[in-house]
Amino acid sequence: MTEQDILGRIKELVDHEHDLRSRASRGELDPDAERRRLAELEVMLDQCWDLLRQRRARIDSDQSPDTAQPRPPGQVEGYLQ
Repeated sequence: MTEQDILGRIKELVDHEHDLRSRASRGELDPDAERRRLAELEVMLDQCWDLLRQRRARIDSDQSPDTAQPRPPGQVEGYLQ
């Protein structure tokens, strides 16, 4: 997966998030379903951002960015900001 692929995936997820919020504000979604789906999207976004950071760190240290791997949700969600 290239950097452009990851950025494209991030855009798709953000667009989907905006769509969910719009549908929820119009009353087309059950609030519980919305929260559940938004939580899933947030995890996927965090994984994508983490993978992008991994790739960039590898490039900065003269390593192949292609060795970066998505980390499991539990690990990515446990990071401190």
